[in-house]
Amino acid sequence: MSGARAYRFADDGRFPNSALPLLVHRRALPPDPAAMEHAFAAHGWSNAWRNGIFGFHHFHSTAHEVLGIAAGTVRVAFGGPAGREVTVQAGDVVVIPAGVAHCNRGQSADLLVVGAYPGGVDYDIRRGDPAEHAAVLRAIAAVPVPGSDPVLGRDGGLRRLWLRTSDPGVLQDDSCTP
Repeated sequence: MSGARAYRFADDGRFPNSALPLLVHRRALPPDPAAMEHAFAAHGWSNAWRNGIFGFHHFHSTAHEVLGIAAGTVRVAFGGPAGREVTVQAGDVVVIPAGVAHCNRGQSADLLVVGAYPGGVDYDIRRGDPAEHAAVLRAIAAVPVPGSDPVLGRDGGLRRLWLRTSDPGVLQDDSCTP
């Protein structure tokens, strides 16, 4: 794996998104659900599940999330309705910071996604209710940077990148090599 594509999304009043970039790793892991679960768990990301991606905009305010595409292809809208659609396929891995909205915009019939969370933390599902905005901003601010990259491990770049970019002015929507 040569690097990752990084995306950042602004708070739109409904979906807080994050100063931390969402990372898309292409062809990062073998497209096998057991291999993905094993790789994520080996790097401290657990509480794994196998399924798809919800067809409504949602985010997690209490946890970062990793999605491994174990089979098929899916178009995902990241950042809320005004965000960006990204197509991911078997073997790709997406690391989603707490607060970043995501929504399934179309998938192949064979889609299988493996998800997990740093330290196996519990997650919530938020749908962008403006009345909850202040509370979710506080919850997101309390979510720590993970101790390990879910693909590359402790020496991977996610931790350095996220610690460096917790300052919103450091990274724009751009390519990066974490």
